[in-house]
Amino acid sequence: MFNTVRVMAICAMAFASLSATSALADEPILIKFSHVVADATPKGQGALLFKQLVEERLAGKVKVEVYPNSSLFGDANELEALRNNDVQLLAPSLAKFEQYTKQLQVFDLPFLFDDLDAVNRFQKRAKGRQLLRSMEDHNIVGLAYWHNGMKQLSATRALNMPGDANGLSFRIQPSAVLEAQFGQVGANSQKLPFSEVFKALQSGQVQGAENPWSNIYSQKLHEVQPFISETNHGVLDYMLVSNSRFWYGIPHQIRMELEAIIDEVTYVVNKQAEAANQADRQRIVDSGRSQVINLTAEQRQAWRDAMRPVWEQFQGQIGSDVIKAAQTVNRKHRE
Repeated sequence: MFNTVRVMAICAMAFASLSATSALADEPILIKFSHVVADATPKGQGALLFKQLVEERLAGKVKVEVYPNSSLFGDANELEALRNNDVQLLAPSLAKFEQYTKQLQVFDLPFLFDDLDAVNRFQKRAKGRQLLRSMEDHNIVGLAYWHNGMKQLSATRALNMPGDANGLSFRIQPSAVLEAQFGQVGANSQKLPFSEVFKALQSGQVQGAENPWSNIYSQKLHEVQPFISETNHGVLDYMLVSNSRFWYGIPHQIRMELEAIIDEVTYVVNKQAEAANQADRQRIVDSGRSQVINLTAEQRQAWRDAMRPVWEQFQGQIGSDVIKAAQTVNRKHRE
């Protein structure tokens, strides 16, 4: 009788264990998508579209939670959280990956790309695609490039020529290239989280910044920056990334469906990003809160010449092959 009871107990425990395992297996895969900007920005809209399409096509299999405006993790700790699998999707700006690969610094080089079309061409070619996989040794896998837009310079004084920036302090992302960029025009720089930029500009802690139009408008930076020079001097793009072990641990068929959704969302985000920037540029003009300065061709060339030494300074870290591949995508290739 004892043996019979014991066997029955073991069988009951095994059944309970199997039931628990089955229940866990039936739970949808949870993807927490954290970012630091507003829902109204291109990245914010992309995150919401990803959530919508996943819920439509993978209902019961995958669940997506979106956390905007640094509400889950901020600039300072989001990548470490990703590597620890505390969050599964991020879309940090390309400047944030400096500690994991120096090659992505190519996107921070000033005046390297003539326009967003050139950035597109580079990201779609072999060298650009290779960079998506450049951080897998650090448990970070790149899934796509998302545009925000070309960067403009804002400040408390009009920036027409490089010398106008002399002595000002600009907020930058944690990037040695961006620090060197402002150093070339006699300016200082401070590395600050994006969530702190408005207050830093408002208080005078820094006197300038660089951002695409959509960031300037959505964060109301034009209300505390009386001048914005339309320099288009660099690109602020994002890399959609996941934890490598998490991503490759997703069942193959589901992962393929997720990657197809990401391709679809990427197309929409990148198509709408420039339209959003132009619309926000007009809103800033209409607000009358900030003067938009249109540089002449000669003025823009002066800025380009002043910042060009940064290319040579970082060529050894980035790789001459990467910089050359980026240069060749401009319609009028310049050495």
